[in-house]
Amino acid sequence: MSVRRGEERADAGGGGVARRAVTRSAVMLAAGALLGGGAVGTARAGQPERERARAWVTPRLPAPSGPHPIGATTLYLVDPDRSDPWEPGIGVRELMLTVVYPARDVPGRPVARQMTEAAAALFAQIDVAVHHLPTSGVNWAATTTHAHLDAPAREVPGPVILYSPGGGDPRTLGTGLAEELASHGAVVVALDHPGDTSEVDFPVTRPGRPERVRTTVLRADPRTDPGLFRTMIGTRIADIRFVLGQLAVLAAGGNPDAAGRALPPGLGRALDLGRTGVYGHSAGGTAAAQALFEDPRIRAAVDLEGYLDHPGPAPGRPGELFPVARYGVDRPLLLLGSAGFPHRGELARSWSAVRARSGGRVHRAEIAGAAHWVFTDYAALAPQLQAAGLMAADDRRALVGPIGPAESVPLVRGWVRSFFARQLPRR
Repeated sequence: MSVRRGEERADAGGGGVARRAVTRSAVMLAAGALLGGGAVGTARAGQPERERARAWVTPRLPAPSGPHPIGATTLYLVDPDRSDPWEPGIGVRELMLTVVYPARDVPGRPVARQMTEAAAALFAQIDVAVHHLPTSGVNWAATTTHAHLDAPAREVPGPVILYSPGGGDPRTLGTGLAEELASHGAVVVALDHPGDTSEVDFPVTRPGRPERVRTTVLRADPRTDPGLFRTMIGTRIADIRFVLGQLAVLAAGGNPDAAGRALPPGLGRALDLGRTGVYGHSAGGTAAAQALFEDPRIRAAVDLEGYLDHPGPAPGRPGELFPVARYGVDRPLLLLGSAGFPHRGELARSWSAVRARSGGRVHRAEIAGAAHWVFTDYAALAPQLQAAGLMAADDRRALVGPIGPAESVPLVRGWVRSFFARQLPRR
């Protein structure tokens, strides 16, 4: 999800596997709003633009707690050795990343928006429909982050931590946690997985993708389709492993951006790839844990409520365990869940399997009073929307649980930050 250097761009991402279908009409409606340049949301005819802006709610992200100012930039990567599994006509595999990092200095650098204008227009149709969010009254494009665009990096090598969002969700929904980790010294690399992600804003077009913004192919929960789920997770793991190679290019002084865009000064020297971790939510957690199993470059991983087995062949019949659960891991893995996840029983089978086979290297914890998307920015955003009268209490509880952000945000941040601090220490 990116735009040209110097323009507003997204910061990070997050989310979970969609529980309801995203209809093609919703995607087409969003595209129509985007191409027509119209504002998303409702407004009275003739209402002045300034008055409409005041009437809209602009959600706020909680500030990071660390001592370092932070910068953010985007990378557009192309893997010429893979064809896109969702749109083979593209011919290559494209990725969009946001890198959030400790900055050397930030005066005069603009603050990044959570989403680009183009991505926000589609978010207001696709993601809103999936998660029962307000269909009007929210200015998603106006939410700012705490990161400064293309600020010079602090040239003290820090741990590199990749983030894979949940199935169907954009990387921007993990902005708060990414900023928290970066403010404490880590370089966080958040991935979108195009074709799976709800909307991805690229800096350029290319043959096979004539539009700048690409939308999801998902129309239902991938857990109901074993073949779809297998493709989604396999693609995400391959994406993570490709990004690790491109980060090595960056650390060696190269520029892996496929559009040749300039990078923030000092960014490559801020990477300590000997201290690499991965975390992910839902489908991203599945990919993070399996990537840990497959790739020795990854030293530790966090699975935020992601299954470690494939869907069963029929309802009530267990599916095949991923190798990470079948054989266990030889490096640290944190399994962090929510007490309100309706599929805890299904999740427990694979989580118990990996713990039993990993010789004490796997730790499991649970957030009380929380639901599945508490591990994303919705933990802070949904209560704001409810307080503004734009979101029903039942919808907020289904999304993040009754727990308030003053408790949930520090809890999730604390678990993830302290885990990586222990497992990726300074050398």
